[in-house]
Amino acid sequence: MPTRSLEPSFTELFTPKLVTVLAEHYRLKDLKADAVAGLTVAIVALPLSMAIAIASGVTPDRGLYTAIVGGFVVSLLGGSRFQIGGPAGAFIVLVSTTVATYGVDGLILATIMSGIMLMAVGLLRLGTFIKFIPYPVTVGFTAGIGVIILASQLKDLFGLTLPHGEPGPIVPKIAALASALPSANAAAAVLAIGVIALIVIIRSRRPQWPSLLIAVAVASVAAWGLGLPVETIGSKFGGIPSTLPAPSLPEITPERIVALLPVALSFTLLGSIESLLSAVVADGMTGRRHRSNCELVAQGAANIASGLFGGICVTGTIARTATNVRAGARGPVAGMLHSLFLLAFMVVAAPLAAFIPLAALAGVLALVAWNMVERHAIAALVRGSRGDAVVLAATFLLTVFRDLSEGIVVGFALGALLFLHRMATTVRLDAVQSLAPEDRPDDVSPRPVYDGAPAADREVVVYRITGAFFFGAAATIGAALDRVADNKARAFIIDVAQVPVLDSTAATTIEGFVRKALRRGALVYVSGAAPSIRRVLLLHGVRPPAVHFRPGEHEAVASAHRALDRRAAGRGTSDDDEEAGPA
Repeated sequence: MPTRSLEPSFTELFTPKLVTVLAEHYRLKDLKADAVAGLTVAIVALPLSMAIAIASGVTPDRGLYTAIVGGFVVSLLGGSRFQIGGPAGAFIVLVSTTVATYGVDGLILATIMSGIMLMAVGLLRLGTFIKFIPYPVTVGFTAGIGVIILASQLKDLFGLTLPHGEPGPIVPKIAALASALPSANAAAAVLAIGVIALIVIIRSRRPQWPSLLIAVAVASVAAWGLGLPVETIGSKFGGIPSTLPAPSLPEITPERIVALLPVALSFTLLGSIESLLSAVVADGMTGRRHRSNCELVAQGAANIASGLFGGICVTGTIARTATNVRAGARGPVAGMLHSLFLLAFMVVAAPLAAFIPLAALAGVLALVAWNMVERHAIAALVRGSRGDAVVLAATFLLTVFRDLSEGIVVGFALGALLFLHRMATTVRLDAVQSLAPEDRPDDVSPRPVYDGAPAADREVVVYRITGAFFFGAAATIGAALDRVADNKARAFIIDVAQVPVLDSTAATTIEGFVRKALRRGALVYVSGAAPSIRRVLLLHGVRPPAVHFRPGEHEAVASAHRALDRRAAGRGTSDDDEEAGPA
C-alpha cells in the first residue's frame, strides 16, 4: 500500500487562509464578529495610516490607499487568518529616503519591484529562512527604527521651522532641530503633548476605546475651535481626495530599474521580516499556524496592487493585527472589511481630514516609536549574554547612524558567528577507557566484548565525538585527534553516533587522522555513523580498506580485537566481516 508523502503539497502550502476559513462552515455570526473587528481596526488604522504616510515624505492619502488596497489583498490572499496589512512605521526611514532620492514615482516603482521579489521569495519557498533572523537583530533594528521615527517627528511635535529643510541623517538632523528651537510653536507642542497624554490615559482607563482616533479628533476640534496657529493636513496638503485613483504604472526604464534595485531589495527584506513576525505574533495569541510562503506571496501581490493605485509599501502590522485578534476576529474577512471601512471613511469624511493638526499625528507617531523600543526584551538580552548584547548594540547603532539594511546584514552576520561559536564549544572528544573484556572463569557465561565495565586496554582505544562536528569545531577536534594519533594503541575507534551534523571540513579532519594512524600501522574504525554522516566521510576519502565502518562501539571493539589477533597470528589484518554499503 503506497504511503502518503510527509512533504506538503503546493496546494497545502499556498491555499489562502480565506479559502480554509470559508470551508470551515463560515456562518453569519462569524461575519458579524469579523465586521466588529474590522471596524475596530479601521478606526485605529485611519489616523495611523495618514501619520505614517506624512512621516514617510508623501501625502496622507497615499497612506490610506496603501491600507485600503494593500490591506484588502493581504487578507484576500494571505496565509494568516488575522494578519492586517498596511503602511508600517518600520518603513518610514526607507520610504522617506527613497522619496528624497528618487521621488514619489521612483518609490512606487520600487514598491512594485519589491512586490515581484516577495512573490518570488514565497513561490521559491524561502519564507522559512526569513525566520532564521536572530532575535537580537530583530529587537535591535526595531528599536533603531523607533529612535529614527521619534527624531523625524520632533519638527512637527514642537512646530519648528527649518529654513534649509530637514537633513536625513540623524546627527545633522538633531543639530538642525536644536538650532531651530527658538522657532518652536507653543500651541503645536501643547497639542502634541495633549494627544500623547490623552492616548496614555484612555489606554490605561478604557483600553477598549479607540484612543488614537479620539485623541486626534479632540485635538482637531480644539485647534479649529480655538483658532490655534498650527499646521494642518489642509494647510500643508490641501486635504485628501474622497475616492481611490485609477490604477496606473510609473515610468519604467532599464536605468531606473537598475538604480532602484537596492531599494527594492531593502523593501523586500524588511517586508518579509515584518510580515512574518506579525503573523507569528498572531499565531502566539490564537494558537493557530500561518503559511509563511503563502503569506509572502500575498504580501508581494499587495505591494504590486498598492503601487498601481499610488500607495506605498505594504507589510503586516503587528499592532493592528493584535488589535484585530483582541477585537474577536474569526478570519481574513475582518481584514478585508477593515479596508472597506477605511474606504467608506475616506468617501464620507475626507473633508474633515483637512482639520487634523500635524502636531497631533506627530504625537501618535511618537507613541508608536516609543512602543517599538522593546525595553524588557533589551534588558533581558543585555543581562543574558554578552554575545547577544553585542549583536543587539551593533544592529541598533548601525540602524540609527548608518543604514537599516546594513544594520540587519551586519547583525545577522554577527549572530551567525555567535551561533557557530556556541555550536563549536559544544563539540567534545571523549576518551572511553572501558574497552577490554575482563578475565572470567570458564564456568561463567560470556558477556559482551564491550559492556561499559571499567577495564584497561592499551591496544584498542575508543574516542567518542559528541555534537555538531563542522568547520567551527574542526581546529579544536583536529588538534585533539593529532594527539590521539600519537597514542601507542594498535587500533583506534572513532564513534560518531552522537554527531548529528558533519561537514566536509570535519570529514577532512578525520581523513588526516586516518592517514597519520595508518603510517603508524594502526587500524581505524568508525562506529555509529548515520547514512548522511557516512556519505560525507566516504566522499572525502574516509573509506575501506583504510577505515572500517561498524554500526556501534561494541561491534567495532570486537572487530578490532579479531583483526589484531589475526595480525598476531600472522594471518594479516583483512576484516572479512566488513560492513558493506554504498557511498
